[in-house]
Amino acid sequence: MNGKERNDRMNKLSKISYLLAVLLLPVLVLAGCTSSINEESIEAFSETSAASASDRLNEEAEENKQPDKTDDNSESVGELSASASNISEETPPDVPETEEPNQSSEETTTSNDSPDTYVSEEDDPLAGYSTEEVEYARVWLQLGPNQQIDGLYVRHIPAGTTLEPDYFPIVSYPEDVVQLSGSRIVDGSVTYSSNGDGSINVYNVPLPGRWYGGSPTPPEGLDEETMREELEDIINNTELVYVNPGNDEAVNKIIELISK
Repeated sequence: MNGKERNDRMNKLSKISYLLAVLLLPVLVLAGCTSSINEESIEAFSETSAASASDRLNEEAEENKQPDKTDDNSESVGELSASASNISEETPPDVPETEEPNQSSEETTTSNDSPDTYVSEEDDPLAGYSTEEVEYARVWLQLGPNQQIDGLYVRHIPAGTTLEPDYFPIVSYPEDVVQLSGSRIVDGSVTYSSNGDGSINVYNVPLPGRWYGGSPTPPEGLDEETMREELEDIINNTELVYVNPGNDEAVNKIIELISK
């Protein structure tokens, strides 16, 4: 290759290089601008995002400072429900008090004025009678010699009263006793003291005037010592008897025969 051809080739290469430079320059400028724009866009986006995040945080802080109305309402409703629940537990609903059943007019209770009043259940045939009257009737039903009586007589004999006051007033009762008898001599009698526990002490004594087998006076030759032994034997050998409740209707009939 001669020199001229070499120069021509060099010139061509120079031109091609120039053209390439001219062509590449806009591309490089455009690329630089694009890169700058992207960087600016990224920075702007970052700043915008940061500002938005900061604003959001500030808004949330402001919202946290102010109580949420919905939450307040929910809490208020919850508090009212809890208060109502507590009130319902602490204060029972008004329930009308059950009135105590009125005591039956047929039922008699013990009062301070009448301590011996017999207390019984409703419709008890013995209601209204004293414990003493019931005791008299039960004793007679169990021990009375004759149940077919027209009347029952009750005699209270205080302690210290002599057993046979007419001819041998030498031995006395150690305690208060009661003597039950019918309206006739043949009805017999029951003399006893009450122990207050459903049992009685029975004294084997006849009615006044019947000490000597129907004779109003003691037989001849009966001395005081013999009579004393007999009377003391009666006092020292009482019989302990437990009184049966008996039939209420039968007891009621005997009570109606008590002479008052």
